[in-house]
Amino acid sequence: MRTTTLGSDGPQIGAIGLGCMGMTWAYDPSGRDDATSVEVIRSALDLGVTLIDTADIYGPYDNEELVGKALAGEYRERAVLATKVGLVPGTGDVRVGRDGRPEHVRQAIDASLRRLGTDHVDLYQLHRVDPEVPIEETWGALAEAVAAGKARAIGLSEVTVEEIRRAQAVHPVASVQSELSLWTRDALAEVLPYTEEQGIAFLPFSPLGRGFLAGRFGSAADLPADDWRATLPRFQPEALAANLALVEKVREIAERLGATPAQVALAWVLARGRYVVPIPGTKTPRYLADNAAAADLVLGAEDLAALDALPAPVGDRY
Repeated sequence: MRTTTLGSDGPQIGAIGLGCMGMTWAYDPSGRDDATSVEVIRSALDLGVTLIDTADIYGPYDNEELVGKALAGEYRERAVLATKVGLVPGTGDVRVGRDGRPEHVRQAIDASLRRLGTDHVDLYQLHRVDPEVPIEETWGALAEAVAAGKARAIGLSEVTVEEIRRAQAVHPVASVQSELSLWTRDALAEVLPYTEEQGIAFLPFSPLGRGFLAGRFGSAADLPADDWRATLPRFQPEALAANLALVEKVREIAERLGATPAQVALAWVLARGRYVVPIPGTKTPRYLADNAAAADLVLGAEDLAALDALPAPVGDRY
């Protein structure tokens, strides 16, 4: 796989990363298999997919344990390991809460390192800004992890340009992780141009529209049982049926290029900027290889224009 860097000053990484969330959380509970997931993570490294992304909230906690198991021994040296802090299990009707208190960050990094079986992570990210805690305080605690050698660099997720600037005034921002795909383009307006200008890595999560843009779902009935996506607005029957028009255009281009819809969707994301490194999630060897091959697919101007012109999807993200 061709390589890039994590922003202008970061380590060398594959042009496509691996999101590990679905291996233990949210997607297709009946299809999870830890042994296969370990194989996928290790195979990713063999393919040049070196940025491995997890978070303490995934599971919660068991995703980091799984990733730590997969990266034991020599595998750890080959990976650029990223995890996150700032989301916590909710209470009552709140599924996930936020905790950006410095004392929580200090405790969380140590707990993450124990679960991951390593003395440092390469990228420690604030999963969401806590509205009850000034970002400068939270970011200062993440910066302490860098000073202590527990993290090589720190990043943000789902933030505004103003929040990035406020964090930069405290400590350099290595990366910004936000949703970006053919059906979620909010970051293109302000955040992505700013990160490109600043040499900050931009790490799109859900670059395949939670699997939808890969053409894997023709109706709501195709979703696995108890899959979290079934609760999302874009996967409701009427919205999903309308959104299939986006997939058909992607499939049309893919067939002409001898590629898969997933590869076309990822190639479009890769074309958004020099420091854009999508992190599609998968827990199967087949889709891992499919996604990795997208790094070598270059879309022509006509195809990019056709994809740029696709309408917005029906339904909100959440």
